[in-house]
Amino acid sequence: MKSPVRMLLATSCALAMIATPTAAWSAEQPKPTAKAASKAKPAPKPVPVDCAKVKCIALTFDDGPGKYADKLLDTFKKYNSKATFFLEGQYVKSRPAFAKRMVAEGHDIGNHSYSHPHLRELSEDKIREELTKTQDIVKKSTGKYPTTIRPPYGEFDQRVAAIAAEMGMPIVLWNGGSRDWATRNEKAIYDEVLKNAKRDGVILMHDWVEQTVKVMPKLLTALQKQGYHMVAVSSLRGAKTTKAGEVYPVGSEKDEDLTSESPTGDPDDFAESPEDGS
Repeated sequence: MKSPVRMLLATSCALAMIATPTAAWSAEQPKPTAKAASKAKPAPKPVPVDCAKVKCIALTFDDGPGKYADKLLDTFKKYNSKATFFLEGQYVKSRPAFAKRMVAEGHDIGNHSYSHPHLRELSEDKIREELTKTQDIVKKSTGKYPTTIRPPYGEFDQRVAAIAAEMGMPIVLWNGGSRDWATRNEKAIYDEVLKNAKRDGVILMHDWVEQTVKVMPKLLTALQKQGYHMVAVSSLRGAKTTKAGEVYPVGSEKDEDLTSESPTGDPDDFAESPEDGS
């Protein structure tokens, strides 16, 4: 028979083993730390580019959304750059998802009429119809109205300017081109843009020209190496203070070479058909 002392010791040891958790159990049941319990912080918002302090340029694209616009948007996203798209109502109607993505990814959108007519040849009622129809289609597709107008071919008169003022929108032209619609050649487009690049430059391009979209990564790389920040027109110096019906860039309407940078003739000869299925 065991002594009362031995029995007491055995009982005490057993109780101690039950009361004290093993190291493995402790590892399986860690106490939550303040760091683990705290939620992840959201990513910081990108800091807006201040074009008063750095060298900026605006690449602008007419007649869209073109059939290659999604690839172009992919490139701008990859290079953390912004652009401005002057949209035709007829193509927004056929490619609303592209227009919606432009707005969602922070690019500027402008009104480029519904069907690309020579506005100076239209009555005032027809001018309003071309512009307001596009305003409504873009708003329906993107949730946002265009805030600027670029008249087709860069052509306008006092009536067009008065209607732009009535609609509360400045007129945006350009002070440098790419002639992409004419050459359809990657090297030629690349060379022309770099030749015309300057601080606060507004460059005319087209997102329906496949060669423009293909050369864009190389072009953005070259511009960044020259110290440029690719921004929307609204970020350029003086753009936000341009009043409705006034022209930006200042003095661009007096450029005799302006129309040579824009496609001429029947727009169906150069623009992609809205029935192209894409």
